[in-house]
Amino acid sequence: MVELKPCRRRKAVGFAAMAMGPVGLVLPVLPGFLFVAVGVFVLRDQYVWAHRGVGVIRERWPQMIPGIEAREEKALAWADRQWAKARGVLGRG
Repeated sequence: MVELKPCRRRKAVGFAAMAMGPVGLVLPVLPGFLFVAVGVFVLRDQYVWAHRGVGVIRERWPQMIPGIEAREEKALAWADRQWAKARGVLGRG
């Protein structure tokens, strides 16, 4: 059973990355497939279809998942620090 953890921030980032995917498939300077893959990975805890998509990646490249998850945690921690700084500057912290 898939445990879904709703989070608006992750949904926004995931769908933004997935929106950049088709643009990247058309434009030669953006890696479209990479944006789609990142979007699906970010949305894996939000939707069942994304969780199934990551399951395909887990089966094909299982050695990559721990590294990707570590980078994701690092990026989320960085985003939280930046958000805290912005709140401090705006006087809401």
